[in-house]
Amino acid sequence: MLKAKHIMTKNVISVKKDTPVYQCLELMAKHTVSGIPVVEDDMSLVGFISEKDMLHLFYADKDQEEKTVKDFMTQPSIYFDENESLLDICNLLAKNIFRKVPIASNGKLVGIISRGDIIAHIVKVRKSVGQELCP
Repeated sequence: MLKAKHIMTKNVISVKKDTPVYQCLELMAKHTVSGIPVVEDDMSLVGFISEKDMLHLFYADKDQEEKTVKDFMTQPSIYFDENESLLDICNLLAKNIFRKVPIASNGKLVGIISRGDIIAHIVKVRKSVGQELCP
């Protein structure tokens, strides 16, 4: 059975709750990611901040300058253990609006899986069995 740890991205950009929200927004833009896990110093997963969460900044006034990730993040974060079935992750991403999900081991962030990661895996599998993607 294919597990999360087999296709997850291991080099994950993360932020802490006290990260200034505009610094987080700049990270998202710089790395073209749609969401970032929020962690404690020991990499314990405490939340997730997404593009959707950040859209509130469109209406921001000067008071928002002092806000941190904690003010906007979703918590607790939905996540999967690294040994979870890839099928379960695929089902969750197919049925919900979010585009990626953190992967943890003992509650600590170890990776992330996006819809794009799963699509790349599908392409890889199809090519390895000699089938064309689009006839």
